[in-house]
Formats: sequence, structure tokens, C-alpha cells
Amino acid sequence: MARKSALETSASALPHQVEAGAVAVHRGTIASAIGDSTSAEALARLQRAAQETKNAEHAKALSRAVQAVHLRDYPKADKLALKLLEKDERLGLAWHILAITREKQGDFASSLGAYEAALRLLPDHGPVAGDLGRLAFRMNMPEIAMKFFAHYRLARPDDVEGANNLACALRELNRESEAIEVLKGALTAHPEAAILWNTLGTVLCNTGDAAGSIVFFDEALRLAPDFGKAYHNRAFAKLDMGDVEGSLADCELAMKLPDSAEDLAMMRFAQATILLALGRVAEGWEAYEARFSPALSHAPLFQIPGTRWSGQDLKGKTLMISTEQGLGDEVMFAGLLPEILDALGPDGSLSLAVERRLIPLFKRAFPTVEVTAHRTVSLEGRVYRSAPEIEDWDRFDYWAAIGDFLPSLRPTVASFPDRDRYLTADPERVAHWKAELAKLGSTPKVGLLWKSLKLDAERGRQFSPFEAWRPVLETPGVTFINLQYGDCETEIAYARETFGVEIWQPPGIDLKQDLDDVAALCVAVDLTIGFSNATINLAGACGAAIWMITGAAAWTRLGTDRYPWYPQTRCFIASQYGDWTDAMQEVGGALAALAAER
Repeated sequence: MARKSALETSASALPHQVEAGAVAVHRGTIASAIGDSTSAEALARLQRAAQETKNAEHAKALSRAVQAVHLRDYPKADKLALKLLEKDERLGLAWHILAITREKQGDFASSLGAYEAALRLLPDHGPVAGDLGRLAFRMNMPEIAMKFFAHYRLARPDDVEGANNLACALRELNRESEAIEVLKGALTAHPEAAILWNTLGTVLCNTGDAAGSIVFFDEALRLAPDFGKAYHNRAFAKLDMGDVEGSLADCELAMKLPDSAEDLAMMRFAQATILLALGRVAEGWEAYEARFSPALSHAPLFQIPGTRWSGQDLKGKTLMISTEQGLGDEVMFAGLLPEILDALGPDGSLSLAVERRLIPLFKRAFPTVEVTAHRTVSLEGRVYRSAPEIEDWDRFDYWAAIGDFLPSLRPTVASFPDRDRYLTADPERVAHWKAELAKLGSTPKVGLLWKSLKLDAERGRQFSPFEAWRPVLETPGVTFINLQYGDCETEIAYARETFGVEIWQPPGIDLKQDLDDVAALCVAVDLTIGFSNATINLAGACGAAIWMITGAAAWTRLGTDRYPWYPQTRCFIASQYGDWTDAMQEVGGALAALAAER
């Protein structure tokens, strides 16, 4: 009983299940924590520790448990470790073995707790801290992983694994300069370590320096010509630079050399977006199914009963659809709904699960559709999506993720309809905001969006530094309206103090939560300018005028210089991610011309 209590107590120190909100599948570079708790070296270390245990009976049982791990008989090793802990719950090596067996069996919550117990009890913290860090990293907990990797490095300062893993965690925390310093020191001691060159490349790529990153991916491949991750990452860098054909070639090389099923799934998903960026739309959507690969730790696992739709005739059928990916993609893919409703016909019916904040918008636009909220939960390193408010699942003939309809309804760029909108902003709130904006004078009212709320290491590079907005913000004869959700007081103060520009804050609205009102505000302003985030997708779907700033090979442009999802969009395209100067100058010039017309 005491053993169980200790396990539960230690496990509770770390998060097990959290509401994940809108979760998009990662499309970025591959440079993860390396090492394995069941490698030959790790098992040899465990066996030596078992043999050195003073209690002979314990030593014998520990050796049998280590041997069971070696044979991948994790249930047996689990039972042996638990039996030992029933006798002595302060036996750190037994906790370590239990942690390894639980991790390998997918029970991450109790594995974390067992690792934590081992960390407290074992004199050599290094191996346990390394295992704990890798598990936390795998569970998308980089802050915790970073602490354990730093702990590991205290015991093994010259270890390649420790340096690589710490740098990976720092990169995910957007602490790139620290990651670079860690890697520079490690490369001085280990210049032949291809993994370190690869990780250094990913750090530079995430800062927007795609050209600089390619130098390091090339060096990794010189040292290890069969290094699949480096080919994948070089493909990613080439895509950022606008070399889409070169990116596809590297991606296809990478797919022949994966280190794991998860690596291959990420490579296949990358291939899908590269094909879409090339305008090879039908091929791209076919490959896009990789977003649901069980091998992808970030891929949503739908907890939805029934038969998934796979192309059957929908006339007169009852269908349940869950939206997918991030909040922006939920809105963007909703452009498929009019055609889906046509396919169901007057005798069919549709139930739709969306992010809760979107319900009013979708109900207004599609009054015949049953609209409820989906629930997305992150549990033990996996993402689960369900529709808990739907009852009587037996009434549905099929269920589908909304992206399932992309291959049949959007097989070419020409198949995207030239419609002015498919969501409807609240007319009363549009009128309210127009009245409020009129109080600011007769100049054009321009909404601004400059970042995403979720700026992790991969996504942060897709947005320009705020200083790059100078040519836009210094345009005379324009009134700027803040549409940016999240904490943006620093940027607004910077605009006031550095550019001499006041960005008007709309009163009485939560720009993150009140999405129905945000949509109305987007329609009320004369123009919205920004990068692709949730709000600009809302504006586009509601038919508002938008100017979108995109990277050289943004896959959502589908190989064009426009934005097929929202035909009213004007695109301003950077030559490569990280170099926004020309695009911002172009936006500033176009905005000055617009203001002059007024």
C-alpha cells in the first residue's frame, strides 16, 4: 500500500492531462532528444548497478528484471520491480526499472512518477535525469525536459547526448542563443558528431536563418550520408528559401532513411505540404492523410464511435463531422461545408463539432446544422479529440474529420469556389463597431495582426519582428486598429514610442475569447493586414478585405501567388522566411496608395 501511495504522490508532481485546445500537427524540423533507456549501454549500466547492490536477494531480483527489459518482456520486468518495491520502497534501482517498463508500455504518467522517485533515491542522478528529460520532451513538456537535461549534463558535461538534448529543449523554449552556446561548446569537443550539426541547423532555421542552417545540415550529411533527419531538415530549410523542388527532392531522400516510425510519419506529412506548395494539389491531399498517423505524437486520436466516411455517397445520409488542426484551420476548412451540405441533400443531416468559441458563428452561417463543441485533451503525450455533447451516436451513418473532404471537393486550385464568404458576422455587432470606428475620423481603419498566440520554436519563425512593421505603421492617413489577441502591450507601446503611432484598442472585447465579436470587428474595419493566424482566417471566411503576408512557399497558397481559400485576399510574399523587408515595404507602399485614394 505504501508503494502505491509513493507512486501516486510522485506522479502527481507533473501534469498528466490538460485541455489542449486547438492543436495543429507539427510540420517542422526533426531534431529530438536522443538516447534510449533500453540501449545496450543503458542496460549494461543497470546490470552493473544491480550486481553492486549489497542485498544479495535484491541483487538477484534486480538482475532478472534488467534481463527481462533486455528481452523486451516489459510486463515481467514491471512485476519484478513492483515485487521488490513492496519489500523496500526506497530501492531506487527498482524505481528506475519500473519507470523504464512503464514508459515502454505507454503508461507515461506512472513512468514519470517512478522516474522522479528514482531520481530522489539514486546517488547517480545522471542516467535517470536523462531518461526523465527524454520522456518529458516526448510529452511536449520542454520546460521540464530542459531542467532534467541540465541535471544530466552536470554529471556528464562532455556527453554528446546531453548537449544535444539540452539544446533541443532550449530551442523549443525559444531560447535559441543559449542552445547555440551549448552546441558550440559540444562541437568544439566533438566536431565529428553529425547529430550536433543537425540540431544546430534546426536552431538557426527556427530563427529564420534558413541559408545559415543549410551549411550545418550539409556538414551533418557529409559526416553521416545516411542521416535521414538531416535530409528532412534541409528540405525544410530549402522550402523556407522558396526552393520547393529542391525541398521535395531532399524530402524524398529522407523518407528512404527514417530512424523511427515517427520520423517517417513526419516526413510523409512534410511531403504532403511540399506537394501542395508546388500546386500538385491532388497528390498533396492524398499524402495529407499522414497528419493522422498513429506514429505522430501530435496527431489527434479521434474518440468518435461509428464508421469513418471514406468516399461513400452521402445523399440522404446522417453525418457527423469534427473540425481538425488548429483554430485557423478549423475556420479555413469550413469552406467545404456548403458543398458537403449539398451532397447530403434535403433528406440528409449534418452534426458538426467545432472549437467552442466558434459555435455562434457556425450556427448563424449554417442554421440547419447541429453545432456542438469538440473537446481536445492532451494525455500522456498524446492528443485526443472527442465530441462529448453529442448524444445517440447510433443515428449517424458516418463520421468524418473535415479534411477528409479535401481530396474530393478541392482536387485542383480551380475547384476552389469564388464565393465572397461562407461565415456570417453578427450584423448588429458589425453596425456597433462601424459606429465606434466612425468616431475615430474619416481615415481608413486598418486592423493589424502580427503574431500567433502559439509561438513555439517552429511557428515563431513564420512571423516578422515587430520592428519590420515600420514601413506599414508609418504610413500617413491611416488609423490602425488592434486585432491582435494575446499579450501585445509591449508592441503597442513600442509603436507609440518608436514610430509615434497609436494603435487603437477596441474597448469591451476579448480578442482571444470573443470570436463572434472579433469576426464582426474584422468586417467593420476597412482592411485587415497580417500573417496567417486564427483572426485573419475569421476575417477571410466572413468576406472581409484582407492583405496576407506569407512566406515564399506557404503551402496554403497551393503554388499560386494568391490565397484560394479566400479569393478576396491580396498576398504579399516574402522572398524567404526571416527576410520580411521587401514584403513589408510593398505592404507600406500599397497602404499609402490606398490612403491617398481616400
